[in-house]
Amino acid sequence: MNQASPLNFPVTDRVRHALAVTLRGCEELIPEADWVQKLARAEATGQPLRIKLGLDPTAPDIHIGHTVVLNKMRQLQDLGHQVIFLIGDFTSLIGDPSGRNSTRPPLTPEQIKANAETYYKQASLVLDPQKTEIRYNSEWCLPLGSMGMIQLAAKYTVARMMERNDFHDRFKAGNPISVHEFLYPLMQGYDSVALKSDLELGGTDQKFNLLMGRHLQAEYGQEPQCILTMPLLEGLDGVDKMSKSKNNYIGITEDANTMFAKVLSISDELMWRWYTLLSFRSLDEISKLQQEVAQGRNPKEAKVLLAKEITARFHSAAAAEAAEQDFINRSKGGIPDQIEEQTVSLDGGPIGIGALLKLTGLAASSGEGNRLIDGGGVRIDASVVSDKGLKLGAGTYVLQVGKRKFKKVTLV
Repeated sequence: MNQASPLNFPVTDRVRHALAVTLRGCEELIPEADWVQKLARAEATGQPLRIKLGLDPTAPDIHIGHTVVLNKMRQLQDLGHQVIFLIGDFTSLIGDPSGRNSTRPPLTPEQIKANAETYYKQASLVLDPQKTEIRYNSEWCLPLGSMGMIQLAAKYTVARMMERNDFHDRFKAGNPISVHEFLYPLMQGYDSVALKSDLELGGTDQKFNLLMGRHLQAEYGQEPQCILTMPLLEGLDGVDKMSKSKNNYIGITEDANTMFAKVLSISDELMWRWYTLLSFRSLDEISKLQQEVAQGRNPKEAKVLLAKEITARFHSAAAAEAAEQDFINRSKGGIPDQIEEQTVSLDGGPIGIGALLKLTGLAASSGEGNRLIDGGGVRIDASVVSDKGLKLGAGTYVLQVGKRKFKKVTLV
């Protein structure tokens, strides 16, 4: 039986499905009842909801941890709603204080422009670019002017601002807080007013800023947006959130072979969390896979499916198949199809293997090359090298260090 919201729009099965899609993998949906009403209204009127995601272009590249919220945007986009990819070119000039114990240095306009140029191109690997509205918050933040900024600041109190954890902790510790940092959540909230958003997405660290959007929309006489927070994805180590500084990330512009191999390197336990947050398979499909693994199916098979799905998303299905075969070849000690090539001139006769490893960049020094040989980690044409005194004359050789480093070297 259909249930009616206070606005008397029926909660149909399609609405319930849309709610289930919204809730998949999310941390919080605030307030859920309001979102159900919005979905029901959209279903009854045919008017799509406006769903906003704002990202400050603080770095030129996106890793798959950033795609957790992009995946959610795509799921809601596929339900027929209007998604808005907002590039915070103005707010980047302030610097987001979220989760910081010190003032975040603002970016220069040149840095922002350079980073923004690559942001949407990368996001389009997840979102449907034909159905995505792209906006820059300088559109409305710059025209606001000093008087508008003062009027905006009057709509929130310092006491409420200091309830924010990072500000509270920094103040208590005696660490400086610049006045301009108070402007960041205000400006991000004002984005929601300018865009008349119905739902804003963000990581759990953005909750204060997202709630600011609800507050300011009410102040400006708009229907407040709902907010959806997504968890921060654990990186390859399964411990810390994915981060370039932790070197536990997969960049979405990395080559297919590297991407595939990195996904396969995660733990079996972490794999299921990645399935929930990164895969477009249905929850029923994932549950069936889990049951099969619990009943004895090799978990590596499920991990291969995930690796192929993620690799195909950012490259192609053919590239994912090739990456799988490359991984198999490497695991068996085989030689991949595509290898970087280098020609080396023999000036004084045959060259020692340690010196050659250094010259080709496969080892940092001849000494490191010799240590790799001692550990059985060096192969020539798939055969293990055991003699550190080996010298090679003219010819073409495939050098391999470890499982992943290959180079085809021609000595002339």
